[in-house]
Amino acid sequence: MGIVVQKYGGSSVADAESVKRVARRIVETKKAGNQVVVVVSAMGDTTDDLIDLANQVSPLPPARELDMLLTAGERISMAVLAMAIHDLGHEARSFTGSQAGVITDAEHGRAKIIDVTPGRIQAALAEGSIAIVAGFQGVSQTTKDITTLGRGGSDTTAVALAVALAADVCEIYSDVDGIFTADPRIEPRARKVPRISYEETLEMAAQGAKILHLRCVEYARRYDMPIHVRSSFSDKEGTWVTSAEKVQSENDSQENAMEAAIITGVAHDRSQAKITIVGVPDKPGEAAAIFRAVADAQINIDMIVQNVSAAATSLTDISFTLPRGEGQTAVTALARLQDSVGFAALQYDDSVGKVSIVGAGMSSSPGISARFFEALSDAGINIGMISTSEIRVSVVVAETQVEEAVRAAHAAFDLGSDEVEAVVYGGTGR
Repeated sequence: MGIVVQKYGGSSVADAESVKRVARRIVETKKAGNQVVVVVSAMGDTTDDLIDLANQVSPLPPARELDMLLTAGERISMAVLAMAIHDLGHEARSFTGSQAGVITDAEHGRAKIIDVTPGRIQAALAEGSIAIVAGFQGVSQTTKDITTLGRGGSDTTAVALAVALAADVCEIYSDVDGIFTADPRIEPRARKVPRISYEETLEMAAQGAKILHLRCVEYARRYDMPIHVRSSFSDKEGTWVTSAEKVQSENDSQENAMEAAIITGVAHDRSQAKITIVGVPDKPGEAAAIFRAVADAQINIDMIVQNVSAAATSLTDISFTLPRGEGQTAVTALARLQDSVGFAALQYDDSVGKVSIVGAGMSSSPGISARFFEALSDAGINIGMISTSEIRVSVVVAETQVEEAVRAAHAAFDLGSDEVEAVVYGGTGR
């Protein structure tokens, strides 16, 4: 019997009827001859509701107690799902993250998994039970406190368990039928991607695509665990996320297969902000001091652009993007450096967004950037910043023009489908 790990997002278990529907799918997988481990997120908007409750009680809730509160959402999901499976005549056992052996570091709110010891899960499977695990949570190896993995952490829980159990596949269920060439809410003609590499998926996720959690894909790539992204609302084949070699092999094995598409998809992120440090002395050590201050504030940055130093003044401007929620923290940290570094001013813009094209084929296809920029120009969209990798080109544009930029790029690379493939069954895409 093979082991299948299934993860169900909040929209898939949003209410009692949804839980029953998911239970039937799990039982069908069990009847097909598989051992089944299920990872669940909190029901619907439970996590957001719990955060709101915490903020009403305390303006600055202690991180340890906030983790203890937030993990209640997944514990509710796992228990009611186990009850629904019992009503279908099958044995199910629910486990918290700590009971499932998910061992993390001690960083509350964004803990990292350092080990998985799934002894209790293996025992349950050996006795013929379906194991239901609360996602998004674990237990600190050092403090023994309950920890959470951060938003999207249930994806990471599922992949980590799949690796620890040597599962055949990790199935990630949401309310869309797979990974699409663009967000269906913006581009209704978005086409489902049947196979995509870990590297392309990482780029899509990093650039804002709400498909899989970034850490989940990194974990899967490290251990070569195939991920099948599917909808819990339909029986359609989803998107397989595997190694680039396997993707190429599958493409080659298709009868009359055409050359793989140059561009896999268009991703966007509305949660960006931009900081420009004006008049930085162009001498060694100044950029290091600036970005050390940002790093010490535990802020991740994305694009960085430094202008050519003005010959008359030997001053330059440095701009970078970062998550909007961390913008004010970064401005405060940088303001403390003004006297020591000697820059003229700080400029902060929180009305920007990022649009990216991603595809492994672009590394061997000249003219991709030109076509992208021409499409944006034809749509009257100004580019604020540009960043590239071997398989990605990203631009910063005004937030009000993000959706138009996505549609323009999608059309420029002929990524649309003749039929409507993208259906968001639950309304969230997760």
